[in-house]
Amino acid sequence: MAYDNNNVFARILRDELPSIRVYEDEYTVAFMDIMPQAPGHVLVIPKEAAETLLDLSDDGARAVISTTRHLAIAAKQAFAPQGILVAQMNGAAAGQTVPHIHFHVIPRNAGQEVLAHAAEKGDMAELVANAEKLRKVLAEMAKDEA
Repeated sequence: MAYDNNNVFARILRDELPSIRVYEDEYTVAFMDIMPQAPGHVLVIPKEAAETLLDLSDDGARAVISTTRHLAIAAKQAFAPQGILVAQMNGAAAGQTVPHIHFHVIPRNAGQEVLAHAAEKGDMAELVANAEKLRKVLAEMAKDEA
């Protein structure tokens, strides 16, 4: 199946649709999920055009996994959850709703209700505030790495 260049994430990468970005490098972008399953829910995508993990190059896979790990560490520091859920689905039968490879990074606490995937739009002010928390932690992490 050919990659759909008009999928929502491809359009976000081309700045045709808005997103609340928290991180970007040469190979990947991370932004707030506008239909979060929990506060702090972030999506990490490669810039490479690939529908699933099976379609992604080795270099693209390394980059997106590294960024996903980086965002999971930042989410742990920013939101102090008891755990971090990292999820990635390949194909509609597996629950993939956007045909561009992406990882979900979702802070979790025991007993916390997790909203259904792609169920309802989150509060924009809360999404922006959570993005700022993540950006602040990521900036501190970058200083520590320098």
